[in-house]
Amino acid sequence: MRHVTLRQLRTFTAALRAGSFAAAAEALHITPPAVTVQMRQLETIAGMPLVERTPKGMRSTDAGREIATAAARIEEALTECDDALASLRGLDSGRVAMGVVSTAKYFAPQALGAFARAHPAVEIRLEVGNRATILAALEANTLDLALTGWPPGKLAVQKAPVGDHPHIIIARPDHVHAKRRQVGAGALAQETFLVREQGSGTRLLMARFFADARVAPRIGMEMGSNETIKQAVIAGLGIAFISAHTVAVELADGRLVALDVVGLPVMRTWFIVNLAKKRLLPSARALRQFMIDEGDAFLPAFVPAADVPVRTRPRRASGPKRKPPARVRAPSSRS
Repeated sequence: MRHVTLRQLRTFTAALRAGSFAAAAEALHITPPAVTVQMRQLETIAGMPLVERTPKGMRSTDAGREIATAAARIEEALTECDDALASLRGLDSGRVAMGVVSTAKYFAPQALGAFARAHPAVEIRLEVGNRATILAALEANTLDLALTGWPPGKLAVQKAPVGDHPHIIIARPDHVHAKRRQVGAGALAQETFLVREQGSGTRLLMARFFADARVAPRIGMEMGSNETIKQAVIAGLGIAFISAHTVAVELADGRLVALDVVGLPVMRTWFIVNLAKKRLLPSARALRQFMIDEGDAFLPAFVPAADVPVRTRPRRASGPKRKPPARVRAPSSRS
């Protein structure tokens, strides 16, 4: 394989993406015979077939998958090299691939927008998904950074706190417990809970909260997004354990209420995470530091019962200027 060329690898990966030699030729702006030649040369070097034709089309063999994986690593290394060289030339440029768990999409774009305005030449790719998806992409090295509220336990990463992350239980304003104080977790055992899918960090945290309270919540529906859960709660289909950051607007305008449940809010932390073994380029390092220093300013404010904002550290005076976020008020514990 030491004699393989980039042209051969790129022709091979193009053929896999396109599904045929003819489609790969069109995508690469070369002739189909040229694609055939490159593929034959690569198979000769490998010493075995790299693709096979099936009734459903062309697919790679086991050998082909190994070469495709190596090709992806080579392209990634060349991209990193290009970014590093641009940095050495003194250019404020580069690329950053950042993944955020879906719960963070309510504030992460604003933070990235502020960073982009300060560094307009940096290209940012944003990927949104549940916790399992984002951490899998981080492990596969397709992301530089990840914003998550539940760092991986087995994956070797560097993590740094961004800000506090409160979790509450929401219901309709006319819910039987809406105006009650200090509701025990056991009183919710017969309620119908609307939950995120398996693999979601919110789902994991909910399970831990009720396990600690020795309560088995009744699961009504499993939904793939916080937006769907909010609308379902508003419609009266059940209640939900959810990040307070996802319902700031609905709590402020009275469409939803936060139940005053003993032990809530559960306060977690937002983290910015990267693979420990990954060498972050200047643009990724700059974004990571920006999230550490300024990310807290973009979190929707959450005001608990005592009207005291729960924050572990003050916002920096040098943070980006913007309209103050709506204050999210949890029910008062005072009668």
